[in-house]
Amino acid sequence: MFNSRFVLYLSLLLAVVAVIALGTSGAWADNNDVTPSKTWSGSVDDPELLRDAPACIAHQTMLEKLWKVWAIPDPLPKVDFNKEIVLVITGSGSMLQFESIILNDRGDLKVNAMESLDMVPGFRYIIATVSREGVKTVNGKEVPKVAITIASR
Repeated sequence: MFNSRFVLYLSLLLAVVAVIALGTSGAWADNNDVTPSKTWSGSVDDPELLRDAPACIAHQTMLEKLWKVWAIPDPLPKVDFNKEIVLVITGSGSMLQFESIILNDRGDLKVNAMESLDMVPGFRYIIATVSREGVKTVNGKEVPKVAITIASR
């Protein structure tokens, strides 16, 4: 009864309408890219020190412990944790970078990283400060309220 070309065009039209409807309903519109305000990166020789690495730091004491345990050569930054949180990504590849940092409409900060596939001894890290505004969770986990224990040397 219907021409196959007509059915194809109708299907494409419905798909376009669905995409437009989803886009304007807020399903995608409320995701915001987040740009780090400061970053530090480097390598640590001892892979055992990776064991207790936090994904998110929300207290200066935690940052001080991490800086000391990992022997980060840069001066310890003073972070205003009322306005910012610190993200920590790690990887075993020789290269590591943020792929995306997106804050969704539910307050979950989705942090994705990419690393090269060439595994080398130790681990690489990137530490970054981002705005705390609107952030309730980081990758689905509540932003820490107190310092957690990081293995010491």
